[in-house]
Amino acid sequence: MEKYIDIIISSYQGYASYLFQEITNPSWHSYFYWLLGVSAFFYILELAKPWRETQAKFRKDFWLDFFYMFFNFFLFSLIIYNAASNVVVNFFNDLLALVDINNLLAFEVMTWPTWTHLLIGFIVRDFVQWWTHRLLHRVPALWEFHKVHHSVEQMGFAAHLRYHWMENIVYRTIEYLPLALIGIGLRDFFIIHIFTLAVGHFNHSNFKLNLGPLKYIFNNPQMHIWHHAHDLPDERKYGVNFGLTLSIWDYLFKTDYIPYDGKDIKLGFPGVEDFPKDFIQQNSHGFGRKEI
Repeated sequence: MEKYIDIIISSYQGYASYLFQEITNPSWHSYFYWLLGVSAFFYILELAKPWRETQAKFRKDFWLDFFYMFFNFFLFSLIIYNAASNVVVNFFNDLLALVDINNLLAFEVMTWPTWTHLLIGFIVRDFVQWWTHRLLHRVPALWEFHKVHHSVEQMGFAAHLRYHWMENIVYRTIEYLPLALIGIGLRDFFIIHIFTLAVGHFNHSNFKLNLGPLKYIFNNPQMHIWHHAHDLPDERKYGVNFGLTLSIWDYLFKTDYIPYDGKDIKLGFPGVEDFPKDFIQQNSHGFGRKEI
């Protein structure tokens, strides 16, 4: 027990120090400033060439979503996630050690050329996240958490990071083992994450770009808008277009759905009008007994 208490204390101290250094010492490896830079880039695109011209420059809930960006990537880790995840990982490794498993590594991809482990890490992570995203829509308890993300009623880049804190736990838990098996390093994960961050901002942005044949590989605003559609046919009631970065999974598994230009479709879900509007209530949603 003392070991895990020490892990919690050192995790808080280490992450607080990391966050302070991120903010006070900008560098090419500062995720804080990458987040600001990528966000500013897509906001400028939205201002310069908006897909929905009549949408306000500061759309509905813009500042709420802007806060979500920093909460989900920084404050949540500082408050609980970093310490909790370190405890869980150490506990998991201790359990493996009891059965003489000291290394989960199945493929030594880090010895391969850089571009190969970047590509493999990206594809494996995106594929796992695609299935996880489908679970969020298919499992009723997880859907209650995921409703926070779908409570967006006007789309813009910052909507990308409006999601319930439980999604961090669900995604990271499920993707931990596959990534551990291929041994993706911290530098590679940083590069992959910045790329997926940019594509995620793009998918949610009020911007239109003709990708041509690349639309069958990469997700885009004109495809992702339908993922947020308020109304879907009965045979698609569990959702469509689940791709986070890649759209190819949806085309391969027949979950793609773009019936027409969705520029002005209604967003959300049935009952979104009564869904909590403030940060605290949204992030306490999903717990406790549901009304029938």
